[in-house]
Amino acid sequence: MLWRRKKSGKIEVLLVHRPKYDDWTLPKGKLDEGETAQEAAVREVEEETGFLVKLVEELPSTDYHDRYGRPKHVRYWVMDITDGEFRPNREVDEVRWLSVGEAKALLSYSRDRDVLEAFAARS
Repeated sequence: MLWRRKKSGKIEVLLVHRPKYDDWTLPKGKLDEGETAQEAAVREVEEETGFLVKLVEELPSTDYHDRYGRPKHVRYWVMDITDGEFRPNREVDEVRWLSVGEAKALLSYSRDRDVLEAFAARS
């Protein structure tokens, strides 16, 4: 969960749009062989968004089946951005910085809303 605090003090979170699925979701990805979940999270966020991040705190994970019926287990972290800027790519064509409420309304999957709620409840 990438987040930032605006000068007004309001918190915004980053959602990504994946054109392949035409969905709005949280950045996530797959483990490469020999990679830890933490290493994968940092790498995937950079690949999808262009942002370099530092992991801060683990959030609840999600379990679901993808469109092919394969089981998926996804771990999430609160992440601070340390550098970079968004670059559209083959996986993600757009990002949006939104308030928690706006993000909740735009997310395509209820499992992502659960992660967002856990993020919002931590402060």
